[in-house]
Amino acid sequence: MISITAKSPYAVQALTELGRAGGVTTPVPVAELARRREIPGQFLEQLFATLRRAGLLRSQRGVHGGYVLTRDAREITVLEVVEMLDGPLGQDSTGVFAEVAEAARAVLAGTTIQDVIDREAREQGQTMYWI
Repeated sequence: MISITAKSPYAVQALTELGRAGGVTTPVPVAELARRREIPGQFLEQLFATLRRAGLLRSQRGVHGGYVLTRDAREITVLEVVEMLDGPLGQDSTGVFAEVAEAARAVLAGTTIQDVIDREAREQGQTMYWI
């Protein structure tokens, strides 16, 4: 079945923001990430708890606490995030749906969080107007 829930797009958005704001060095509070991306805070906390247990994020407590990536954004694929949150993409698909799942897996496996960061930067650059 090919199934991607709302968890995966929200997580990719938040990881993209985390990669831009702190990456692997500077912790960013989950509330700040939720505010910047307009994601419900408690929902993002749950997603980040899952990603932390899976080893993708590390949390730091305290005044300067928050989350950091455990690996560079260039090393984290969107497929990895999707499968951590939604399970194997296209598992048990047959026929044309197996082909669709394989195509989706190829696109997601070939796209990193850094690719999403770069894409957003390009898109923002195209829509900026200077007066």
